[in-house]
Amino acid sequence: MRLANETGDERYLSTRDKGPQKRFARNFVDSRWMVGEFLMIIILVFLIISFSMSKNLQVTAYVTFGLWIVLAITVLDSFIMTRQLKKRLTDKFGSRDRGVLWYAAMRGLQFRKLRLPKPQIARGAPVD
Repeated sequence: MRLANETGDERYLSTRDKGPQKRFARNFVDSRWMVGEFLMIIILVFLIISFSMSKNLQVTAYVTFGLWIVLAITVLDSFIMTRQLKKRLTDKFGSRDRGVLWYAAMRGLQFRKLRLPKPQIARGAPVD
């Protein structure tokens, strides 16, 4: 199972990760930079700033506003990615399997190094 997650061998993947559309979605997400990949790091930085400057309400307000902006950008980035993926899936496969877009959106929120199955495509590489 672990080896399948590292190599992406379709025969040994879990049901969640099997199928040509899921493979295409994984490659589509892995070929891009996503804001969601860095969301936890950004939240941690905002949290540290917020706690260290808790006496200054103005800084806390700016940090909170900044956090909402980052969350909105993350949602927008995921929305744009899923719209593009939806079009590409329809063009390539004719119809979409249920759950592929959600699968791709959740994969886009994970650190690239922690994604399972491991990315099989480099950033910026064309997906076909």
